[in-house]
Amino acid sequence: MRPTDFQFLYIVLILPCLFGLTLIGEGLVGIYQEKYRGWVSIFFGFIFIGIALLAYFYFSTYLA
Repeated sequence: MRPTDFQFLYIVLILPCLFGLTLIGEGLVGIYQEKYRGWVSIFFGFIFIGIALLAYFYFSTYLA
């Protein structure tokens, strides 16, 4: 699989970012319900998206 393939982009970038956005959405619902765990979920959502972006740039640079 080459980094220019759509499957690579889908597996390494799009699916993990969707999971991170789900965590952020869950965190917003938690904040709306005035629970402390909402902030934790938002934090981990941003961390997860950041790791997915770093992995994408790492793999697309070194596998090319």
